[in-house]
Amino acid sequence: MSLKTERRGIHVDQSELLCKKGCGYYGNPAWQGFCSKCWREEYQKARQKQIQDDWELAERLQREEEEAYASSQGAQAGPQSLTFSKFEEKKSNEKTRKVTTVKKFFTASTKSLPKKDIKEAKSPSPSLSRQYSLETDRVSKDFIEFLKTYQKAGHDVYKMSKIFLEAMYHKRESNIDEQSEFTQDFYQNTAEKLQMYWKVSPDKVEKVTDQIERFIMTRLYKHVFCPETTDDEKKDLTVQKRIRALHWVTPQMLCVPVNEDIAEVSDMVVKAITDIIEMDSKRIPRDKLACITRCSKHIFNAIKITKNEPASADDFLPTLIYIVLKANPPRLQSNIQYITRFCNPSRLMTGEDGYYFTNLCCAVAFIEKLDAQSLNLSEEEFSRYMSGQASPKKQDLENWPADTCPGVKQMHRNLDLLTQLSKRQEHIVNGAKKLEKDLIDWTDDVTKEVKDIVEKYPLNIKTASQALAALESENIEDDKLPPPLQPQVYAG
Repeated sequence: MSLKTERRGIHVDQSELLCKKGCGYYGNPAWQGFCSKCWREEYQKARQKQIQDDWELAERLQREEEEAYASSQGAQAGPQSLTFSKFEEKKSNEKTRKVTTVKKFFTASTKSLPKKDIKEAKSPSPSLSRQYSLETDRVSKDFIEFLKTYQKAGHDVYKMSKIFLEAMYHKRESNIDEQSEFTQDFYQNTAEKLQMYWKVSPDKVEKVTDQIERFIMTRLYKHVFCPETTDDEKKDLTVQKRIRALHWVTPQMLCVPVNEDIAEVSDMVVKAITDIIEMDSKRIPRDKLACITRCSKHIFNAIKITKNEPASADDFLPTLIYIVLKANPPRLQSNIQYITRFCNPSRLMTGEDGYYFTNLCCAVAFIEKLDAQSLNLSEEEFSRYMSGQASPKKQDLENWPADTCPGVKQMHRNLDLLTQLSKRQEHIVNGAKKLEKDLIDWTDDVTKEVKDIVEKYPLNIKTASQALAALESENIEDDKLPPPLQPQVYAG
């Protein structure tokens, strides 16, 4: 099987990682291939069209209802019918009520809440009270200290952030997409105000936006991460089950250029797996992105050590897929959706964070659609591996004749295990010998340093002076001290 054939199923052209609208930023499968900016534009267009269609439908239904109402009133003409003026007044009131109802139904509420609701909103709910942890307090103090360097602009940013958090609390029952859009608008409006009104440089605006994200998302995490109104949890279980079913996939099938027999490479693979799993423990989107970035850098280092040359993008994606399959990260889809919805958009559109995150999304999409052709297997082989009837690692044993003694097969299995244990033992013994040598060298170095110091600064012990020796001796006859006072008796 040629290398070209092996790469055919998992090769992704780097141009496919960019926004399909051609703006030059990184796209995302969660945004249907658009970047966050283009996706919001497309989403707004679709939403406005939906609202317009709903308005037209509501107006048509309203006209039909008014015509039916008018015809029913005309049929009841007579002593019981209303006068013309009263009929017009009632019709006007009815129309006003219906239009108001339709507007409330199709228009997002921007009015302030009743006083009772405002009072309840200002006092934190039990769930919010539980959320106020040491980390939240620490983040708040760091945020305030950071904004002090921006003086009035910092005070304005803090005030806007508090207003945003209160508004998000009122929107806690809204659709998660609306909350995401509201958050992205807040990022954009704050950045524009800092640049246009306060004349803050773009680099500093990026730092401020990162601090704002840390401040607000520490408080909103429990409410917007994997909410019950979405199917994120269902997607998590589906991906987790899918990865578990693909446990048999080998590095050779994915053409992964990593040799785990090299101790340093094996350590890099373990660190990459640890970082991608650790992503779920973070609360802030930027911290989750940092885990993905560290994982990706470990992968590049592992490839570089194995190949003795810098890794390419074609080497990176298959290895990332392999790491995800080995790690099976918890709540993978929820974390991806959380980053997509609430991360600072500029981080996902450009830079190494955006590149690595886009590749992770591609890796997950590949795993979800992985089939026999992707791994250059026949449909029969793929089905047997997926059902557990066969395993690539046991293929050599299965090719033996049917009348082969089971004891011989078991012996070969034991020999393979012993070989693996021997390699691990050799690795441990070499490490122990190296540690022993390091300890001996350290002891010799310390001894040499102490000896050099003693030679450079010798310890001279001086004898006691004659006066001190006389004081401390029991014979004081030769002392030049005055004689002791003698008692005198006076006659009274």
